[in-house]
Amino acid sequence: MRIQTGRGTIPLITLVGIWSISALNALPGLAVSPILGKLSVIFPHSTELDIQMLSSLPSLLIIPFIILSGKLTEKVNEIRLLQLGLVIFALSGILYLLSNKMWQLIAVSALMGIGSGLIVPLSTGLISRFFIGKYRTKQFGLSSAITNVTLVLATILTGYLAEVNWHLPFAVYLLPLISIVLSVYLKRSMENEPAIVSKSEVKAPVAADPVTVPGKYGVDIKHLVQIMCFYGLATYLVIIVSFNLPFLMKEYKFTSGNSGLMISLFFLAIMAPGFILNQIVDLFKQKTKFVSLLAIALGMALILISRTEWLIGLGCIFIGFGYGVIQPIAYDKTTRTAIPEKVTLALAFVMAMNYLAILLCPFIINIFKDMLHIETQQFAFIFNMTIALAAAVWAYIKQDSFLFNDSFKSN
Repeated sequence: MRIQTGRGTIPLITLVGIWSISALNALPGLAVSPILGKLSVIFPHSTELDIQMLSSLPSLLIIPFIILSGKLTEKVNEIRLLQLGLVIFALSGILYLLSNKMWQLIAVSALMGIGSGLIVPLSTGLISRFFIGKYRTKQFGLSSAITNVTLVLATILTGYLAEVNWHLPFAVYLLPLISIVLSVYLKRSMENEPAIVSKSEVKAPVAADPVTVPGKYGVDIKHLVQIMCFYGLATYLVIIVSFNLPFLMKEYKFTSGNSGLMISLFFLAIMAPGFILNQIVDLFKQKTKFVSLLAIALGMALILISRTEWLIGLGCIFIGFGYGVIQPIAYDKTTRTAIPEKVTLALAFVMAMNYLAILLCPFIINIFKDMLHIETQQFAFIFNMTIALAAAVWAYIKQDSFLFNDSFKSN
């Protein structure tokens, strides 16, 4: 079976290889979450800083290595770089299973951050290399969906495995071994690219990608920075569901099981738009980001106005759906800010904003809470809802600008 790319076809196994890399983006730090509460018992001499490093070190190292990977794609074969990252990632999974001391776990976490950072931009970079137009937009949507499906399933799996043995959740970090095998098929497709893009294989005419005026370095820096800031803002707005909702639901007198269910709904909702992304963009056109931001704000309002479980769940679904539209569209828009040789680098900068927003979110919320002397857990949702509404107004006013006009007619 072969898959249409908009300028030819590729084997299904090649696309599965790209999807497998997207699945890995959700894994860093995931296996540690179920055992965070047990670490002080497992390692009685470990400090609070040790435990914090174990959970945050991968994200800290992912950021610079995402940028490094994007830069290296200009000079190094992408598949070799991908395979290097996958080997480092898989090696960290093996070492996690063998580690019995806190310093070993911290060192392996750093190694995993390096491996993950190297492969993250390649998941979107390869989509950009093989696909164009609506086909590319669709694949970015599917890539985002696969990332979040993996996140939900792996979270359930690691929680169960942690009950059996604290080492077992780290087994999920062996998934890169599958991607290493599939990378062989990716390599073959890269080598046969001239045949893949043959016009004779195209079943229907597809509009060419827009020609943007590149900047001095082959990148439209102004537009790239706009996308980076917007994507970072969107990630910051929604990540409070993971960080703050458990504490808010505790304040509402719900159990941890209730909050876990709500967070699962949030990630499932992020997944959903990926399967129908083209239809969503066709429907809302230049108002797509406006509607998405409005959905995020509405979701936060539902969480705030009601202490009813089903309304909180509905709020999480609205928030997740809004972000699930914004994320792949941001990646797709980024491909139009650079010449082909620089696209993966541009994507690397945008994807780094995801991890930066995750790292900064707790600090931003706490700084404003301290400044305003507010203790309630509702503050994070009130604060971010206000920002989301302001951003929605901005998106509506600027709906015909490069950043916000996602209509395929403009593509």
